[in-house]
Amino acid sequence: MVELRLTNTRTRGKEPFCPIDPANVRLYLCGPTVYDRAHLGNARPVVVIDVLVRLLRHVYGADHVTYVRNFTDVDDKINATALARQQEGAPGSLEDLIRQRTEETIGWYHADMDALGAARPDHEPRATDYIPQMIAMIQTLIDGGHAYVRDGHALFRVRSYADYGKLSGRSVDDMIAGARVEVAPFKEDPMDFVLWKPSDAELPGWDSPWGRGRPGWHIECSAMSLELLGESFDIHAGGIDLQFPHHENEIAQSCCAHPHGEFARVWLHNEMLQVEGKKMSKSLGNFFTVRDLLDQGIPGEVIRFVLLSTHYRKPMDWTAEKAREAEAVLRKWRGLTVGTDPAPSPSAAVIAALADDLNTAGAIAALHDLAGKGDGAGLLASARLLGLLGEDLGGWAQAPDLSAWAARLDDLRAAAKASKDFSAVDALKAALLSAGAEVRMGPAGVELVPGPDFDAAKLPQ
Repeated sequence: MVELRLTNTRTRGKEPFCPIDPANVRLYLCGPTVYDRAHLGNARPVVVIDVLVRLLRHVYGADHVTYVRNFTDVDDKINATALARQQEGAPGSLEDLIRQRTEETIGWYHADMDALGAARPDHEPRATDYIPQMIAMIQTLIDGGHAYVRDGHALFRVRSYADYGKLSGRSVDDMIAGARVEVAPFKEDPMDFVLWKPSDAELPGWDSPWGRGRPGWHIECSAMSLELLGESFDIHAGGIDLQFPHHENEIAQSCCAHPHGEFARVWLHNEMLQVEGKKMSKSLGNFFTVRDLLDQGIPGEVIRFVLLSTHYRKPMDWTAEKAREAEAVLRKWRGLTVGTDPAPSPSAAVIAALADDLNTAGAIAALHDLAGKGDGAGLLASARLLGLLGEDLGGWAQAPDLSAWAARLDDLRAAAKASKDFSAVDALKAALLSAGAEVRMGPAGVELVPGPDFDAAKLPQ
């Protein structure tokens, strides 16, 4: 069996992956808060973990891996949108309007992640469907002295968990000194965090032993992962921005509520994303959603390729040039594999790269080697392990319609025969060749055929 090695944030080292039960490998990825479109940074962990799940299923068997990714569908931004719609006269209760908004945004999310070739998880729990489980866990924490109730709030007592801060590598006192923490009169300690908070008439709420209210963010993932994966499971993943406080808080409350369990054995965190060398920001005008890119005509497969071209533990820089290069590579590879059946198994080099801490950049280098050798069958089988060259993502690479350019060149050629000045013909021909089109001119007319390096963006205007 292939030995997988993963960098575990908890232990700060790359270590062999040893599942708790090889017949039931379990993984949890923190999913989106569904208040709007997913931006490109949201897509990175989805694509990375999609490759990991593909690899795990290759190694342990398709039926022996359980993948969970949640939806946070109770949030102040969702509430604000629903309330605004209600004030504008939209029919239905606030809860109805919140549900409508989350159904809308979950639909967007599914469409966008589908376009990137990310397979849907085995379970996609919504926070609002697990309120009883959250209430039960909070009560367990209160009964154990790890949580307390003040002014309708239930709060986790951070100093009751001796290992708090080990994931992020900081002590509680250092965190208080160096971090911005919410100072509230109902807190015993500034680091204590909310498990349950009260709701007024304009906010969604559920009945609880502490009054009508709604859950805090952190308790959601703990309750849902417990219900679907158990007290101990193999991998918990998410962006590095979730390491603290979200994941740190998850560990504390889960381990205190179920001290005999491990919670998550391996913690996997991907680094952040930049755009053209700068942090993605609306103020810089470089903030865009996955849908923005798709609407610009950038194929989902191209976006996926770019996301996988950088190792998940390194900051990734999205650039227009990378997208153009990825499109050219994928177009060439798809041309090489037309009419080819995939090999029985991915290449050993690709598997080895992925098994070494999910080295997708190394795996792509191995794909280039296969393409260079003309091994279409091996390339196809191996690329599909990364979610590339699948039939479902290939529509964009179909031959583009170049008839208008062919007609334009033919007209210029006819005019040149009369004037004996072929400079315009030569200029257009050179531009088309530069874009990767093959130019065939004969007595019957002009034919343009996109070559393996064809790039529509390079066509002359």
